[in-house]
Amino acid sequence: MQFMLIRKADNSTEAGTLSSQQFIADMGKYKEEMGKDGILLAGEGLQPSSKVSRVKFSSGKPTVIDGPFAETKELIAGFTLIQVKSRQEAIDGVKPWPASDSDGNVEIEIRQLFEPEDFGPEFTLGMREAEEKMPSRWKTKKQ
Repeated sequence: MQFMLIRKADNSTEAGTLSSQQFIADMGKYKEEMGKDGILLAGEGLQPSSKVSRVKFSSGKPTVIDGPFAETKELIAGFTLIQVKSRQEAIDGVKPWPASDSDGNVEIEIRQLFEPEDFGPEFTLGMREAEEKMPSRWKTKKQ
């Protein structure tokens, strides 16, 4: 099972304030442990919404909307992608999140990714074969 750990944005991340050296070191250790445990697939911080563009489609027609965006609580400051055996293992993986992140006042959303099996017969043999031809970093991995 794959889960995305979504670090919600706050006033500090939206201000573009760079993380403290302590937090960078702590996050490095956190990710290193996840790597040693074999569950870390990816993880990055994101630029503030002042550097973001959204593309909204209305009746198939795209409209570009540039940030910043006002609803900070709805924005993402970073993500970590993990592969674990259960939702509980994902929850347990978040618990050692570095307390040096915003003085320990952060919100992490844990969201499961869809896997091919979730789509049942709609995910046809042709689609499965096409997925197998994708670069390995795009393939759904099994644990």
